[in-house]
Amino acid sequence: MFGLRRHFLLDPSVCYLNHASFGAAPRPVFRAYQSWQRELERQPVEFLGRRYKDLMQAARQSLADYLGTDADNLVYTTNVTESLNIVAHSLNLGPGDEVLSTDHEYGALDSTWRFLAKERGYAYINQPIPVPLTSPPAFVAALWKGVTPRTRVIFLSHITSPTALIFPVEQVVRRARKAGMLTVVDGAHTPGQIPLQLTDLGADFYGGNLHKWLCAPKGAGFLYARPEVQHLLKPLVVSWGYEAETPGPSLFVDHHEWTGTRDVAAFLSVPAAIEFQCQHNWEMVRRACHELVREAHERICRLAPLCPPISEFGSGGLQGGLQMVSAPLPDDTDLTALKTRLYDDYHIEIPLILWNGRKLIRVSVQGYNTRRDVEMLVDALVRLVSMHE
Repeated sequence: MFGLRRHFLLDPSVCYLNHASFGAAPRPVFRAYQSWQRELERQPVEFLGRRYKDLMQAARQSLADYLGTDADNLVYTTNVTESLNIVAHSLNLGPGDEVLSTDHEYGALDSTWRFLAKERGYAYINQPIPVPLTSPPAFVAALWKGVTPRTRVIFLSHITSPTALIFPVEQVVRRARKAGMLTVVDGAHTPGQIPLQLTDLGADFYGGNLHKWLCAPKGAGFLYARPEVQHLLKPLVVSWGYEAETPGPSLFVDHHEWTGTRDVAAFLSVPAAIEFQCQHNWEMVRRACHELVREAHERICRLAPLCPPISEFGSGGLQGGLQMVSAPLPDDTDLTALKTRLYDDYHIEIPLILWNGRKLIRVSVQGYNTRRDVEMLVDALVRLVSMHE
């Protein structure tokens, strides 16, 4: 697509339809990443002891401009799981309190909340959200069935990992604010896939990955905190920034940015990832990817006509992500066997998911993919699964 495959280091023998899991960094971005690593190794004390704050400030400012907020509202993290662990460990919740979520959430963060709920005695509730839903108001109504007088926090994904749905988080945030509840948003799949203006969105806490759809190197994520609630956060790792001799303008940044000696090259490469997408007219790339993922979704759903779709496109319901979508597989599908055959026999890298008893295939399309990749997937499914197009 747009001749972009040549910019990526991906194995050309693999049909890679799983960008959503770990992403892939373009060659220029990876070169910037390696350049920062070499710079660190050339003079570690100079780099970490004298240049670190200014370098991180510049990288945060670039990301803040991209995400529509102030640089002092952001800190870099290695991934969204770390980001939201900071939030979950910080909030003062205990017996009698409830955290409300959905049954579409990413497993690692479900585990985070369940772990802390067990430790501290509060309840973590996964409210069922039926699919497909007819509209964003229908989603909010379904979620609010789980709200009680004990609900203190609402946690949900912006774009879900197993079902690849875009949730109407702005409407949830507004209603939760009026009710005095905190909102925590998992934006693992948002930056680089759909536009994001964090200040306007108004979520209290928002964690995101940059190594996925923004195509930054692995180990680049962020945590956003609304200024009014930054004081609620406690550092997951207490280090020198907690009692800084010369505090910066943001205690939030002071407390969370420095966690000890580490390789920050992935963070410093984020501006290069933003620049790469700007140079290659990524808005047009995203639109082309969206059309291709729509086609993949429609063709797979035709293969299994008795399986109700997870998402709908253009119907006013909750849409699949701009560049990723989950489609149903027949109930008798052996997911392990199918995944093995797809990779071993057809060299197709794609996740198969068991969600709420339903068997799904999640298709991710990035700028390096082409229609040929979709054709390869559909042809393989016709041969391997008891379905007919």
